[in-house]
Amino acid sequence: MSDVSLPDVAEDDLFGPDNLPYGVFTTGDAPDRRRIGVRYGSWVLDAGAAATAAGDPHAELLSAATLNPLLAAGRPVWQQVRAALRSWLTDSARREQLAADGVLRPLDEDVTLHLPFEVADYVDFYASEHHASNVGRMFRPDGEPLTPNWKHMPIGYHGRAGTVVVTGTPVTRPNGQRKAPDATAPDFGPSRRLDIEAEVGFVVGTPAAPGVPAPQTSLRDHVFGVCLLNDWSARDVQAWEYVPLGPFLGKSFATSVSAWITPLDALDAARIAPPARSHELLPYLADGEGSGVEPSGLDLRLTVRLNGEVIAEPPFAAMYWTAAQQLAHMTVNGASLRTGDLFASGTVSGPEVRERGCLLELTWSGRDPVELADDSRTFLEDGDEVTITAWAPGAEGARIGLGEVTGRVVPAAAP
Repeated sequence: MSDVSLPDVAEDDLFGPDNLPYGVFTTGDAPDRRRIGVRYGSWVLDAGAAATAAGDPHAELLSAATLNPLLAAGRPVWQQVRAALRSWLTDSARREQLAADGVLRPLDEDVTLHLPFEVADYVDFYASEHHASNVGRMFRPDGEPLTPNWKHMPIGYHGRAGTVVVTGTPVTRPNGQRKAPDATAPDFGPSRRLDIEAEVGFVVGTPAAPGVPAPQTSLRDHVFGVCLLNDWSARDVQAWEYVPLGPFLGKSFATSVSAWITPLDALDAARIAPPARSHELLPYLADGEGSGVEPSGLDLRLTVRLNGEVIAEPPFAAMYWTAAQQLAHMTVNGASLRTGDLFASGTVSGPEVRERGCLLELTWSGRDPVELADDSRTFLEDGDEVTITAWAPGAEGARIGLGEVTGRVVPAAAP
């Protein structure tokens, strides 16, 4: 690559110097050597090689095969590493040299992206009032849309960390028990109501010991960054199993995440106040005036595509519960945090039909099919491909990209 000439990224590139998300990659000439990469435009920087060449004190962390050692190093190190990366990539002479040495290479040049961190625990929340209300109206038409506890605490469930997969991994239609409303007994087979959930995931870096709650004010100390997430859901399996203990096999078969983790510090310009609260919150969850908690809502704009066609644009700014409140709630009982913990927002939905983040809502449980150019869908069919992308406002009018998460549905395995 000694003859490579590297132009700077365009000012409107979603992956410019104010973003610099982290991932893990391999190349065709070294398929077994996983390396930490940092995205810069349509290029990926071998962070360990760049740090070694620069004599950077964090070269060993950046030379790992996964992000976990960097995650565990803590926020002061995250900030130092981010500053160093930015200085290398905004220096045109150094950037040219990195490209000439093969340390900075095009993403489309035989690069394969991998799951960027080893997932410790996985928790999924239910933080959108619009989503929760829509689901309540569908399944409890004669009752209150929200359960009595919903506006008093973030509701969530513990998922399966071992089935979190990176974008591009095929998603096998799950088998399971299903029971039609008019059936007298359940049957078994492939899910007929396979769905998506457009979500945002938060990746924990610095751990917290058992018995030591992490308050809202510690969000920046514990959460390294943000990714996009698709919580695939078998609605028919879920509907039959979830009473009384909640989601299990209807969710645990696959959760897809983007290959790039955007540092939380890259989203400073996207921080906003969350929606107004209609109930007084207990002190550990309070985030209004006088609480001492900085606003931790995020203005993220999601787009959901089904087979290349836009079907929804959910606004994360509408989420009722914030990541800081979720962090505080899931540790308030003394539960520990581990490096690599992943907690997700729950389905992102807004007040308009076009802003609903799952097919269950978009089709109102299959009643109103989503119209595509040459077809329609109530739930996913084999061969369907779903892609979720997002961007956030950056400094001085820039946009920060959150990468993408894509999955294609493949037929169920033989039972």
